[in-house]
Amino acid sequence: MAGSPDFDLYRPSEEHDMLRDAVRSLAEAKIAPYAAAVDEEARFPQEALEALVANDLQAIHVPEAYGGAGADALATVIVIEEVARVCASSSLIPAVNKLGSLPVILSGSEDLKKKYMTPLAKGEGMFSYCLSEPDAGSDAAGMKTKAVRDGDYWVLNGVKRWITNAGVSEYYTVMAVTDPAKRSKGISAFVVEKSDEGVSFGAPEKKLGIKGSPTREVYLDNVRIPADRMIGEEGTGFATAMKTLDHTRITIAAQALGIAQGALDYAKGYVQERKQFGKPIGDFQGVQFMLADMAMKLEAARQLTYAAAAKSERVSAGGEQEGLTFFGAAAKCYASDAAMEITTDAVQLLGGYGYTRDYPVERMMRDAKITQIYEGTNQVQRIVMARNLP
Repeated sequence: MAGSPDFDLYRPSEEHDMLRDAVRSLAEAKIAPYAAAVDEEARFPQEALEALVANDLQAIHVPEAYGGAGADALATVIVIEEVARVCASSSLIPAVNKLGSLPVILSGSEDLKKKYMTPLAKGEGMFSYCLSEPDAGSDAAGMKTKAVRDGDYWVLNGVKRWITNAGVSEYYTVMAVTDPAKRSKGISAFVVEKSDEGVSFGAPEKKLGIKGSPTREVYLDNVRIPADRMIGEEGTGFATAMKTLDHTRITIAAQALGIAQGALDYAKGYVQERKQFGKPIGDFQGVQFMLADMAMKLEAARQLTYAAAAKSERVSAGGEQEGLTFFGAAAKCYASDAAMEITTDAVQLLGGYGYTRDYPVERMMRDAKITQIYEGTNQVQRIVMARNLP
């Protein structure tokens, strides 16, 4: 199998390895020192944003035609993974920039791409994704936000909930109903700007983890936007939203990998230093077995995620969509389940210390939980997989 084309597609290249080294060095120097404070104070990781922008890593996926790096899906995964290894909240900067902007890349007009991808690539504004609502979570097609045509404009009214980086991002991809009679085929996508009149935000949610990434409601009160801000044709918004998630669920898998890797790395070091019964606890077989299982699950998750990234890249290059939906859901589901198990075991290996905020594995365990929930719960991922078995 090692020589098959599929395997070669998702095996990291020398350039990918160099990117990993560079991002890891940057993350450890410029992001890790603030991770505990970002969590404790529940504040946006401004230091991370500045470091990522300074190194053109905040939206590495943006095509070169719009001033971006034009990085492939695996490179984007690696960036998110390495940032998440030290700070999960900070990893949501590149991850959500891709989530929010990908609908424009996939379905937007050339003018729309130039208008919004260019500032995103320059670090002049972040992008968020507005799909979920108070009564439309897993059943996203049940949304109630409406867009009504008024001459050369659309007028949007509604509430979006669980919006990552809301209030910080300048740009928002918003899904809204343009024809209620058609359910999912009556949903269209739009770009809304933070500065548009009628846009406001709720109070930040008080969350278990990823406390440095603001999660807020977005209120749309008679928001009047030019008609050319519609992404794609009228009625195609839901299809674009689902295509987007096929690609971006892989970025959540990447985040889960990074969190799990950070926890495993810390636990490995700890068990060599902590002594009981006259020797390092890492010398005990029970502890060794725990570490072996953690590493095995992590590597299995990484291989599945990289394979999914390869399929994502192949589709982006014009290849067949077949297989991406299954692999995207499988990578997100497996990697997030593994991250939850690995971070829980890391806390166990540190014993009482692991349960305190003086050590980072407690934060990593809390951060890992959300990866099983957002961009589709893992129960929904299993439904998606079952419907798209290879």
